[in-house]
Amino acid sequence: MTEISIWDKSEAIVQRRKKNVLLREVEGSSGRLIMNTLEAIKTRRSTRKFQQKLVEREKLEQIVEAGRFGPTGGNAQSNHFFVISDAAAIAKLKELVQTAFANMELRDDLYKSLKNSIMLSRKGNYSFCYTAPVLIVVANKKEYGNNMADVACAVENMMLAANELDLGSCYINQLKWLNEDPTLLEYLRGLGLKDDERVYASVAIGYADTESGLPNRTEAPRTGNEVVWV
Repeated sequence: MTEISIWDKSEAIVQRRKKNVLLREVEGSSGRLIMNTLEAIKTRRSTRKFQQKLVEREKLEQIVEAGRFGPTGGNAQSNHFFVISDAAAIAKLKELVQTAFANMELRDDLYKSLKNSIMLSRKGNYSFCYTAPVLIVVANKKEYGNNMADVACAVENMMLAANELDLGSCYINQLKWLNEDPTLLEYLRGLGLKDDERVYASVAIGYADTESGLPNRTEAPRTGNEVVWV
């Protein structure tokens, strides 16, 4: 393997900046390309169309480890991760989610994505986690005051790790919206959910169904998220 000098690495970074393409650094003599943190953040985009290609166990372990290292209130570390890659289990969750939403009242005051889930479920063939071959469900203690924040931090870490590993991801809200549904609770308890836990977020993971097989990494301009400097 050809040695890469510090100068060569720096020059490569400069050239990539000039060309406005992904900025990556080379890790030692392995030649493996590594994203820096800001690059991973700015190029993370939601993927909603996935290949039916298995995701390597090593990559899933790295993604979950990133989630486990997310910040938690008072260092509680009470997030509970369910890495679901069994096709039958994902299909069952899709069936239960569709049934639950189809039976919900459709009101004008509902959040637009929740309304969309209800309407699509009533039409049938609703796939809440798209075509992703992996769904990582994250639960926490129902009575813990920081449950949602801790889970959201973990999911963001996992999405950034997925981007680093050339995988697509998408934040999934539906199981959180249905986290008191008795039928879903019963099924999730069969997978290991504890009685005092509820699901607060999930993330779909897989290889993007694109020509290159890579997720869309085009930086989207910020048109909101106002900043005030004091």
